[in-house]
Amino acid sequence: MPVSLRKITQEQFNALLAVDESHFVDLKGGDITPANLTKTASAFCNTSGGEVFVGIDESIGLFGKQRTWNGFPDQESANPFFQVLERMSPLGNHYEAEFLQADGANGYVLHLTFFKTQDILTASSGKVHVRRSSQNLPVDSDEAIERLKYEKGIKSFEDDVTNTPLNGISNSLVLLDFLLEVVPSSEPEEWLTKQRVVHDGRPTVAGVLLYSDLPQAVLPKRSAIKILRYQTKEAGERDFLVFDPLTVEGPLYSLIYDAVEKCRQIVEGIKKLGPNGLEPVVYPQEALHEVLTNAVLHRDYSIPADVQVRIFDNRLEIESPGRLPGHVTVANITKTQFARNPKVVRLINKFKEPPNKDVGEGLRTTFEAMDKLRLKEPLIEEREASVVVILRHESLGSPEQLVMEYLIKNPEITNSIARELTGIKSENVMKQVFYRLRDTGQIEQIPGRAAHKAAWRRKPA
Repeated sequence: MPVSLRKITQEQFNALLAVDESHFVDLKGGDITPANLTKTASAFCNTSGGEVFVGIDESIGLFGKQRTWNGFPDQESANPFFQVLERMSPLGNHYEAEFLQADGANGYVLHLTFFKTQDILTASSGKVHVRRSSQNLPVDSDEAIERLKYEKGIKSFEDDVTNTPLNGISNSLVLLDFLLEVVPSSEPEEWLTKQRVVHDGRPTVAGVLLYSDLPQAVLPKRSAIKILRYQTKEAGERDFLVFDPLTVEGPLYSLIYDAVEKCRQIVEGIKKLGPNGLEPVVYPQEALHEVLTNAVLHRDYSIPADVQVRIFDNRLEIESPGRLPGHVTVANITKTQFARNPKVVRLINKFKEPPNKDVGEGLRTTFEAMDKLRLKEPLIEEREASVVVILRHESLGSPEQLVMEYLIKNPEITNSIARELTGIKSENVMKQVFYRLRDTGQIEQIPGRAAHKAAWRRKPA
């Protein structure tokens, strides 16, 4: 693998010495051994990827934490590190490397970028590590290794065998209707066996999810969708719940469509401030459909938790149990594919009008749908044991544009109304928007209105 040399500026040099170590960044002193470096490599590759800078010493002095540049005397001195890193993966494609050089600095710092891998990588010691905050933690127990296999998608819970009898899915209404519509020449048990959702006369998790009339009776707390409506824009607290949480149940096909319809009804009841006063929230149904479909089909079913939909006054959050599988990260999720539950994804696509019509295009479709309605693009967050997609009821227009659109149909605007329109939380930040519009001659402050009664209007032509 070619390793480039990059000369950094004084500003970049200072920023590197001041960088905070985190879940994605680690600094290592010049005295680290190649074997110890593989612990960090294992942790990053087994979690979400990250960067390591080798050759930054750290000490505690009178003025607190101090860092110094203490790089390799020459590039060949780093060869032992490359040798152990290459041995971690057969193809050696789990990382990239470059040397950094700065004027007046001692030697070359090795900058390593590690990528999240589909497989589990071990350190030189043979131990597996994961990254948690700024720590590399060993994965010691067999149970923890199994948990990591589910997280990375190496092993899928969809293939686990349930204790329910075969006739729980072979005689179900959902399966009989499906066979009549799609493969009328097949017998239930023969078809289920051919699709490998039956093992030793027992249905697998995938079989139950798809073809049981009520999977939640067999797989409680891991196969339903909870919908919560909070009458607030802040974090959800029980005091702000509009009604008791709704639980949507049923086989995956109807579960998705029923949950989308229920969410649509709730969202359409929300009003937001617009140029014409209170207006219903306009929301692309395909965006909600695609995010919910992904949350159900690609979740980690080994985690005993339901998919949650939390509807706020200004956003909608969909939380799917399980971290991103395989090589998928927040950065590449719209550009890559990886099915944690490939049987579920493949078999639900055989239904008429399948929820996953364009396999692998879900979140990309969501981004496009939000953009068409000039809404801000979705936010994707990977948390400790889940993935959350946030759809915001906020316009893509600039704050200045939203203020001027409001003043076309309204005689004046206050700071509080403007913050409601734009989603800006700070009163002072909103003032700066007004000042920019004032300085360009577009608006003026209404005379005689000060303090909390202050308001702005369009400047006469």
